[in-house]
Amino acid sequence: MISKAKGDMTKRKTSVATKTLGDVPVTRGSGNVYADLGFANPAEELAKAQLALMIDQAIQERGLTQRAAATLMGVDQPKVSHMLHGRLGGFSTQRLMEFLMALGRDVEIVVRQAPRSRKRGRLRIAAAFSK
Repeated sequence: MISKAKGDMTKRKTSVATKTLGDVPVTRGSGNVYADLGFANPAEELAKAQLALMIDQAIQERGLTQRAAATLMGVDQPKVSHMLHGRLGGFSTQRLMEFLMALGRDVEIVVRQAPRSRKRGRLRIAAAFSK
């Protein structure tokens, strides 16, 4: 099994490095666009976006229409459209994981001790691909 991480869900503590590209100042991001934009719960927002991407991939791999996917997931087609277009405000991470399971994906949650180098744990979504 090949494991492929889709990115860190926490705001990284990095020094702000600003460069100039022509006349435009460029600042390196934290790795989480939602944190950079000041969202209240950036780790959750990024996790939801990554889960929605995995849902889209599952729908595409199975060759489903939005209507067929909606039937499998137990929602109406407009909700599938909203989700696939990034409008995730009405969806919890739990609900998105349930959608993945309805689309034939296993969802595994692993909790482990954070390294001593970090005071706080982090949330990470990873997709595992089999050969």
